[in-house]
Amino acid sequence: MTFSLAITLLALGLIGGFFSGWLGIGGGIIMAPLLLYVPSWLGVGELGMKTVAGLTMVQSLFATGSSVLVHRRFKFVNRPLVLWAGLSIAAAALAGALLSSLVPAEVLLGIFAAMAMAAAGLMFIPKREPETEPPAASVIFNHGLTVAVFLFLGFIGGLVGQTGAFIIIPVMLYILRIPTRTTIGSSLGIVFLAGIAGTLGKAIAGQIEYDLALFLVAGALVGAQAGGYLSQATGRATLRHILALLIVLAALRIIWGLVGG
Repeated sequence: MTFSLAITLLALGLIGGFFSGWLGIGGGIIMAPLLLYVPSWLGVGELGMKTVAGLTMVQSLFATGSSVLVHRRFKFVNRPLVLWAGLSIAAAALAGALLSSLVPAEVLLGIFAAMAMAAAGLMFIPKREPETEPPAASVIFNHGLTVAVFLFLGFIGGLVGQTGAFIIIPVMLYILRIPTRTTIGSSLGIVFLAGIAGTLGKAIAGQIEYDLALFLVAGALVGAQAGGYLSQATGRATLRHILALLIVLAALRIIWGLVGG
């Protein structure tokens, strides 16, 4: 690995971690296109989809771990929700990650793009919320529906090498009907648990390049803290709109790469 590639990965990890803390996403929706295209565009290296899948899983694990600490300080993490959803998605993500080596890279790209577009569509649905958001600890959720939804999301997320926050957040907002800030804070805890299982699966499958991951993680830990504090100062509607826009742009870029080859 060259010095230029190492610095590039450090910077990309910082960016991914920042968006994780700010918008509640694990970083994969940002990191996947960045890792696929930026090193090649800068002429410092080229990373294949399977390498990117392993790197984004590791980056998401550390970015969400750092981010959830910030949101927990502001009391926007619902622990029971994190456990019910997190354990469900973690078990399914492990299965998906173990099977991912059997799936062609083009199929992984197609699944990723389709899920991103579906998530973006949900995010543009208007959401009515009270002026003051209730404490996360008081939020009630449907346990059975939560388990079913997160088993499905975990498997697909593990398969494509994403911890799945880009679809988790729309599902929590519009299907489970969780308030925005509690959704963002709790989703980070959920994705962290999924990231543990997903990273383990990628490691067993031999799909993690640890020297590259080290620089991503270093950047992610710092960026996540900064993003977490900015999130508390950003309006709820603004958070949803920015996330929707990022999901659409990332999906379109992946689709362009898939079709344009």
